Amino acid sequence: MEELIARRYIKAIKKEFDIDSMKDTALIFSILAEFFNNKKFTQIINNPDVSQNQKSKILLDAVKLTGFKDVENLIKLLAEHNRINIIPAMAEVLRKDVAASTKNYNGIVYSDSDIDAKVIKDLSDGLGKRFDSTISLEFIKSDFNGIKVDVQDLGVEISFSKSRINSQIIEHIVKAI
Repeated sequence: MEELIARRYIKAIKKEFDIDSMKDTALIFSILAEFFNNKKFTQIINNPDVSQNQKSKILLDAVKLTGFKDVENLIKLLAEHNRINIIPAMAEVLRKDVAASTKNYNGIVYSDSDIDAKVIKDLSDGLGKRFDSTISLEFIKSDFNGIKVDVQDLGVEISFSKSRINSQIIEHIVKAI
């Protein structure tokens, strides 16, 4: 529900902002969204005894140094309509929209063994060519027995499981015999 409401606001923002302003706005909203991970902050925002003006002032003080009057006006509008809680959803929608507009995506490589930085670079270059995009991959060591590449915003997940490859080799050998 929050994402649908956030998309309406983002649609209006896209009409007024150029891509650089969208990137800056996405950064500001992602920082604001991180505030919502703080338990004390969410208690203040969800407290009915705190007025909308006070909630708005807290958020406006956080973005005042950026100098973006349009973002300040958007925060005032969200506070006025009691929609401050959709800021994390707006941050996510903005991030995805900017990624799609600029064709710059981030992904994660999972594996139980260390992977050389050159291999990760080759993977990101290959995927980038395949999807006509710029893809940055980050390595995270996990318990996955093989290699798994996940670029969530593109909807791409590629995995090479060691056990699956071994079973396919055995299956192929058995068929050959």
